[in-house]
Amino acid sequence: MDGDSPTDPIPWFCFHDCSFAYATGALWTKRYKEWISATLPWALFAVMILGAGIIMGSFWAYEALNFGGFWAWDPVENASIIPWFTLIAAVHVMIAYKNSGHSYFTATFLAMISFVLVIYASYLTRSGVLGETSVHSFTDLGMSGQLILFNVAFLVIMVVFLVIKKKEMPITEKDEEIYSREFWMFIGALVLTVACAQIIASTSIPVFNKIFGTKVAPPLDPIQHYNKWQSGFAVIVMIMTGFTQFLKYKRSDSRKFLASTVASLAVAIILTAIISYFTKTYTNLIYILITFASIFCILANIRVLGDAVKGKWKLAGSSVAHIGFGLLLIGAMVAAATNEVISVNNTGYIAVSGFDKVEKPGENLFLTEGEPVQMGEYKITYIGDSIAAPNTYYKIKYERVDEETGKVKEQFVLQPFAQNNAKMGGLIGTPATKHYITHDVYTLITAAAAESQAQHSKTANEEKTGFEDYEEPATYQVNIGDTLRYRNGYYVIEGLNKEAQLEKIPKGPNDVMVGLKIKVVAADNKQYDVQPIYLIKDGGIYDFNKDVTDQGLKFRFTGIKPDKDKLEIMVYQKPLPEKKWVVFKAIKFPYINFFWCGTIIMTIGFIMSIVRRNKEEKRKLAK
Repeated sequence: MDGDSPTDPIPWFCFHDCSFAYATGALWTKRYKEWISATLPWALFAVMILGAGIIMGSFWAYEALNFGGFWAWDPVENASIIPWFTLIAAVHVMIAYKNSGHSYFTATFLAMISFVLVIYASYLTRSGVLGETSVHSFTDLGMSGQLILFNVAFLVIMVVFLVIKKKEMPITEKDEEIYSREFWMFIGALVLTVACAQIIASTSIPVFNKIFGTKVAPPLDPIQHYNKWQSGFAVIVMIMTGFTQFLKYKRSDSRKFLASTVASLAVAIILTAIISYFTKTYTNLIYILITFASIFCILANIRVLGDAVKGKWKLAGSSVAHIGFGLLLIGAMVAAATNEVISVNNTGYIAVSGFDKVEKPGENLFLTEGEPVQMGEYKITYIGDSIAAPNTYYKIKYERVDEETGKVKEQFVLQPFAQNNAKMGGLIGTPATKHYITHDVYTLITAAAAESQAQHSKTANEEKTGFEDYEEPATYQVNIGDTLRYRNGYYVIEGLNKEAQLEKIPKGPNDVMVGLKIKVVAADNKQYDVQPIYLIKDGGIYDFNKDVTDQGLKFRFTGIKPDKDKLEIMVYQKPLPEKKWVVFKAIKFPYINFFWCGTIIMTIGFIMSIVRRNKEEKRKLAK
């Protein structure tokens, strides 16, 4: 995402600073216990808004960018997700403290560090420090010094208050029970914090290099690097999110907990096997584990929703949010694991110079305008384009044809567009996507013929000769009665007209003006008479061309060769119109709607939780 995308950190200041301000104010005024309840609605609102913004950024990337996905672990993307993780952890620990009195310091620390990390994210994206590692960050806007001072100031405030007030903070003498919800919420928050630390460490490599003068290289394959770490964290967090639903605060009945957990685990294993089989992800262990953990989390929270139906609606918000996040994660994993390039090129070759240096020829198809190509179940045709400067919109028609009857079962046209941008390395494509309930068909232009207008354009100050649109001429020495061919027919030299005249050039007594009579016969038997003129006037030699516009021909009578008994003519032809072509890539993303639907459900859950916490705070103030 760039600075104008939904994941730009700047807009999230006003939401994250509420938690920071409440926590700092509580430490300053020594009103340690009051701020948690007041902060929770704002913290939940910040988590909801930033989470929705991140997914909006993913949707924007999926719909508008050309890397073929919705999350690339770009440093700017990472900068947005770091404070989201820590604030999610903060919310859970704050709730645990509110219900059990445990982990006050951790709740305060996470609430405060979330705002500091938002400022740090702004530094990463707006200082230009990520200029060489991110395609979305700003260049240096002259704000580096201000952002560093801003960051240091709030970091110092946080550290000073936490250190000075550490001994005065509320603590509980009794340790948490292992069979208690607050204990595992604390462990979950710890895992999220460690996951966040891994992202910060890798994303901040350019910052470390700048500060310490080192030359540590960032990960060559960011997606593989981050997935390797974050996948494990995701599995742990989702499993803990699941089984903590069966725990109560302070202490739970271990037998009931184990019975509920084992039942949900058994069902989750069965559903995971079914999903892995149908989505063909059973060969990848990490995808199986993430799918299993997400399904287990969803099942556990569905059981809590069952209690909500019985009247405990206040429990529903968190469960709905957890279910949404589980669906989001399943959608992301399945789409990432099973997406397939359907524009398979079995030749492994694209006849475009240098194409293999920027793209994989085996994943792209070459289309000539008007000539259909079979692509799996689809017949693909490039049917034309339109220009809305600086973009060119390419019309790609998809057809699914019944093999038995030959009838078209489905037809649609996608219009991906692209522009030539020398500063960004050439052709920059923006995809077009056909959305289905079960999958998406994503189409991207990866190369295209240069626009003829761009190739042949002239400035207004250049002198026009009338020959710009023609090929190099052919010169012939002919006799009367000769027949010569051209691209679309032939022409016959019929004779000389010694009485030829030019309307605006009178013939003097010593002038020679001769017309050459030529009959043009086109392939469709249409005939055209044309008479270019040769003139000798006042010692100068001139010729006046004549056109056959319908056939793209121009004739000049350029000489009389009495010593050879020949007449010299020059013939110009307009070139054949070049057939336009494009190279395109098509990708099928199965079940990606789980990702988007999960986001909507998660956001609804947050809204329900915000309403609940806000009502609780109002009742508290009313007493």
